[in-house]
Amino acid sequence: MARWWIFVAALTALAAFSAGTARAHTADISSSRIVPEGDGRYRVDVGFLGADIERMFAANKSSLGDVDLTEPGVIEAMIGKFIQQRVDLQNAEGRICPSTVVSVGEDPTNPYDQKAVLRMDCSGVAGQIFYNPFALLTAQGPRAKHLVSIGEKDDEGQLTEAQKMGREPAPGQVMIYPGDQMIDLSKPLLTPWQLAPKFFAAGIEHIVTGYDHICFLIAVVLWASRAWPVVKIVTAFTISHSITLSLAALQVVDLPSRWTEIAIALSIIYVAIENFFTRKVDGRWRDTFFFGFVHGFGFASGLIEMGVPQRAIVPALASFNIGVEVGQIGVVLVVVPLLVLIDKSFFNGERNLRLVQICSAAVACAGVYWLFFPMA
Repeated sequence: MARWWIFVAALTALAAFSAGTARAHTADISSSRIVPEGDGRYRVDVGFLGADIERMFAANKSSLGDVDLTEPGVIEAMIGKFIQQRVDLQNAEGRICPSTVVSVGEDPTNPYDQKAVLRMDCSGVAGQIFYNPFALLTAQGPRAKHLVSIGEKDDEGQLTEAQKMGREPAPGQVMIYPGDQMIDLSKPLLTPWQLAPKFFAAGIEHIVTGYDHICFLIAVVLWASRAWPVVKIVTAFTISHSITLSLAALQVVDLPSRWTEIAIALSIIYVAIENFFTRKVDGRWRDTFFFGFVHGFGFASGLIEMGVPQRAIVPALASFNIGVEVGQIGVVLVVVPLLVLIDKSFFNGERNLRLVQICSAAVACAGVYWLFFPMA
């Protein structure tokens, strides 16, 4: 009998670990848009989350010295210099194109982003030009991603002859990770649909590292012992969160992130406490359908933070959402069989009340923690 406490302790530790690590859950995503301006000159717009740049500054605070951050323009100048030192255009021999910081501030096209605008002059640098943002990715951390776009945001035109021949950068996008190769500006980048596998992976990652969503799913299936109620729970959750994920990603609805965080935390507390008062799971699909609308806004934040241009939103949204579903199903396929195994091994095939209550209490505590200390 004592062995089942190992499972209880493991699930409790999972909830506690989730609460303790929640503040480390950041998007770790930056973006850049490279716009050729003729005669070997480029404008490079680098977008990043405010939370990410704060974290990167904290990791490099030894280099800040005794700078008075209260002076007007000091922080913006430091951010510009920080970005300038970590992205560049260079040739194959490593000769770097001179750059200047044009501006640093909020990105008017993305409420989650800050933007640094650089100008780079490669007119005196011979040979093919490559884009190198890997020092920035190193500063972001091992989970860093960098979405690179070529051309203005609304540039939908066909390739020119110079672009086809590789004499000028061609419009397109690519998502790069630490360890990838530098981007050869003479080669066409990936189309939106070619980007789909990376957005699919990002959707899975959003669930796997989204401890709040995991705790919610665990709580709603703790009393489940049959497949059909679980299918209804997952299907209802999928339908509703797909609606709000799409509305938010398409910028039809914009819900303040703090409201979303509060609502998600309350949903976790509610479904966890509900386990103390009812064992019925046949009707819990109504809970997941209702709360799925809220969690959809949380999922959307992971997609919006990637700075996906509107022309790529359809494949990005579809593949990211499918990734979320795959991750969600993976969580359920781990938790439910584990609970059934515990039933058969220790409780004669019955779900144990104390097991459910202890796990629910742990999930509820995580929800209370996130209510007051939201995910960063």
